[in-house]
Amino acid sequence: MTPSRDHPHASRSRPTRRHRRRRGAAVGLVAALVAAGTTLPATPALAVNALHPTVVSADPANWTPHAVDGTVYRIIQIGNRVYMAGSFTKVRNAGSTVDLAMPRLVAFDATTGRIDTTFRPVVNSTVKALAAAADGRSLYIGGSFTSVNGVAAPRVARVDAATGARVAGFAPAALNGQVNDMRLVGTRLIVGGAFQTVGGVTRRALAALNAGTGAADSSVNLRVDGPRTTTTGVTAPVKVEALDVSADGTRLIFVGNFSTVAGQARHQLAVARLSSTGATLSGWSTDRYRPNCSSSFPTYMRGVDLSPDGTWFVAVTTGYMYTGQLCDAAARFEFGTETGGKQPTWVNYTGGDTLLSVAITGPAVYVGGHQRWLDNPYGRNSAGAGAVYRPGIGAINPVTGKALAWNPTKDRGVGTAELYATDRGLWIGSDTNTVAGEYHGKIAFFPLP
Repeated sequence: MTPSRDHPHASRSRPTRRHRRRRGAAVGLVAALVAAGTTLPATPALAVNALHPTVVSADPANWTPHAVDGTVYRIIQIGNRVYMAGSFTKVRNAGSTVDLAMPRLVAFDATTGRIDTTFRPVVNSTVKALAAAADGRSLYIGGSFTSVNGVAAPRVARVDAATGARVAGFAPAALNGQVNDMRLVGTRLIVGGAFQTVGGVTRRALAALNAGTGAADSSVNLRVDGPRTTTTGVTAPVKVEALDVSADGTRLIFVGNFSTVAGQARHQLAVARLSSTGATLSGWSTDRYRPNCSSSFPTYMRGVDLSPDGTWFVAVTTGYMYTGQLCDAAARFEFGTETGGKQPTWVNYTGGDTLLSVAITGPAVYVGGHQRWLDNPYGRNSAGAGAVYRPGIGAINPVTGKALAWNPTKDRGVGTAELYATDRGLWIGSDTNTVAGEYHGKIAFFPLP
């Protein structure tokens, strides 16, 4: 999910009012993590967000740490450790005034929020993707970086989950552009981003690496192509902004700047079937993302998430204000039969503000960005009839597509880049510091009630 300052108001942050109230990991089970004398319990590591019994509290926990600068782009949990990744360079424990120089990738206790200062990877640029390794002792990272711990690591690396040291034997094929998202599926690490080659071989935007060695895995070659061009001639290289994989590891969905996949028309969104022998394009398709939104950027896709049961998904977009098109909106689609011409079950419009992230937990579809409103199909950079105020983060009824009452509020900034649900609640990552009227530097956690 790549934030963009797509509208003149994108960088403004509206003050929040005080209310009284209080992704992607490996498919399968993560084994117990035993490192540096510490045992961390195993936890299910699904490729989809955790299924919740109800909507999370609107009162964020007070014990979470803070990123002092930059943006938190990705969060995952392995055992009782939470890992946050991004462009930040300094972090701070809750209740402390001491800044710790721990850039771009940090681990902390999932119960107390205490930062783990023994986890010390040195990554030379932004980390945008995380995935837990199947051994429960390590994790994969992706982003724009080119070295980890002083050794060349072109956009992908594997590090020890306790220390941050590089894992011996994992030497990934070089990617020539940024990685935006990744998922571990069996023995393959599927990565999506803005790269055009893998190991010197053309493999645009979507590829697979051997999870053990990092070698390029040619079994996933969906030939993503066809960079889009706006009405004013603006274009960009083919890329995948975000992807997700079903919990059973058989279905892949990805969104970004492309118009063909495996030689077939697929406009900004495609679905593929995964098997032990490779990947094949699904017959499922929609033309709803074919039209342009803004003349400023070719792709307006920003995030996608599959439902826990794998039968439907929600995509979120930027794009500005065009009636009848899926710009600045969250849209639910059903998988159903693998045919073309699919239409959304519902669409929730912001009225001209970007949505960057989405997480489906069962009772709610959480969306984040720099939006001011939801339920706003008639808004034109304003609150139209029926609009509800949901700054920075909101929740949508998965059945009706209407905004739920949940409204913690947060500073908008560029936007909420990450939503990650665990069996305890919902994590959010962003570039701002105020959630529910309280200081929460770039990261916050909403527990289940």
